[in-house]
This record gives sequence, C-alpha cells and structure tokens, in this order.
Amino acid sequence: MTIFNYGSINIDHVYRVPHLVQPGETLASSSYQALLGGKGANQSVALARAGAKVRHIGRYGENDQWVLERLESFGVDCHLVAATNTPSGHAIIQVDDQAENCIILYAGANHTFQPQELPHLLTEAQKGDWLLLQNECSCTAEMMSLAAQHGLKVAFNPAPMTEAVAQLPLESLSLLVVNEVEVLQLLQLEHFDLSQVTERLTTHYPALAVIVTLGAKGAVWVDQYQVIEVPALPVKAVDTTAAGDTFIGFTLAALSQGRGIQYALELGCKAAALCVQRVGAAQSIPSLEEVLA
Repeated sequence: MTIFNYGSINIDHVYRVPHLVQPGETLASSSYQALLGGKGANQSVALARAGAKVRHIGRYGENDQWVLERLESFGVDCHLVAATNTPSGHAIIQVDDQAENCIILYAGANHTFQPQELPHLLTEAQKGDWLLLQNECSCTAEMMSLAAQHGLKVAFNPAPMTEAVAQLPLESLSLLVVNEVEVLQLLQLEHFDLSQVTERLTTHYPALAVIVTLGAKGAVWVDQYQVIEVPALPVKAVDTTAAGDTFIGFTLAALSQGRGIQYALELGCKAAALCVQRVGAAQSIPSLEEVLA
C-alpha cells in the first residue's frame, strides 16, 4: 500500500530567541539555520522514517535543488516532485527558550498547482491507497475530489486552518487530523471540552474519524463508535517544530499497515516525544527503530 502525500516543501529559516518577538520589538537571535521543512515534507519524512511507502507530490524553486536531495535522503520517493521558476515556499520560525514557536509562511511554489495538472499526478495510485493532504498547497479541494474518484482513502491535516476548510467535503475523508486550536475553530467553540468536542464532531461529521492532537496532553481519536485517549510521554521539550507532523506520519504509517488505533496513536506519541527533544524540523524526526526502542 502506498501513501501519496500532496504536500508543501518549504525552506525553514529558524531563529532561536529568548522569547517570541512582541509588536514593535527588535530582538536579536542567538542562532540561525536554513532547513528542509513544510508540513508536507515533514510528514513525508515521518512516513518514510516510520517504514511506510510514501510518494511525495510537490514543487520547489529551481534554485533549491538541495531540498529535493535532502527529502530523498530520508527515503521519500520524489519522482512526482518538480522544480519551478517560482521561489520555494518558506517559513520564518522563531523558537524561544521554552520551546514554543511561531511561524510566518510564504506559499511560493506550493501554490503553483492548477486543477488541470492534478489528474496525471495520481495515475499511479490504486484503490485502497492513501492520499495525505495538508492546507499549504493550492487546489486542495480539487485534489480531495480527485482522490475520491480514484477510490483512495484520504487523510487531511487542515493546517493552516482557514474559513474555507469548513466548506470542503470533509464527510468524504477517511481521517481528519487537527490540533486543539484547529478543532475549536472548525467547530466554532471557545474552550476545549472533550465531551462537547466529541458531541459536535459525531453530530456534524458522523462518518468521519478524527484525531485531535493535544500537545503535552497527548491525543484523542473520535468516531461515532468510540473515543480513544492516549497520553503524551513526559519529556523535556527543546523544540516543538514538526512534532505534530511526526505524530501524523507515524500514526498514519501504522494505520496504513493495518495496526490498531491504540497502537498507532501510541506510536505517534512516542515518535513526537523524541522529536521535541531535538532541534529543527525534518532532521528531528526519529527512525522507527528509535521509537520502538
């Protein structure tokens, strides 16, 4: 079984700061790195590191060949990735001394896809394969519909969350993965209460399985039949960048291999626990061997 990941490829410009910069403030950073990132690329790396067969669909600026080489070095199949004359997507990331981060995104090449270009990108997909989507590439709705026509199982991580997400055919998905803030935005709630979130999800999306990631509190699976809560591991975080992407990659890899929900969630939480103890995005994602150990 193959997981096709229609996802962003970014260059992360990472600045280490004592605290997240405030409006009107000029703040000196203690370090700087340019790294492979983007939710799509991070999730493909996590899938590959977790042992899944993943084919990335994406684009990058033609002057940044190193990002393709870096992605391939992690074991990601990149023959559906193309260079364009539009600059690569990138992110400006602040990471503070408490391991919190804030991010500014520039879409760049990730937003150069046109609807008529999409069909040939899934010609190799077979019924029962997975398509993983985030919300950092253009034509998300069109790709979602195309996947349904191919009989693919679709997992969607709607980050960044926008008002348009609620208008997408979410009921056609196999799996929705959102964090605590995103699920509140989707359901138009002010405070996170698991019983209320569960009631809203099963009422508005009765056929949809949803994973809500809760950071240091773990993750919860919600569908019309069950609610499964899994705690996070108690570790000291130094950088939370890519922790959610790591969780998604390892969890989806396990689900695609026929593992149970409880096992998949626990594997994802273990992988994220290792990720947050390391600095950076893709390079902080652990191997399956490390997670199992």
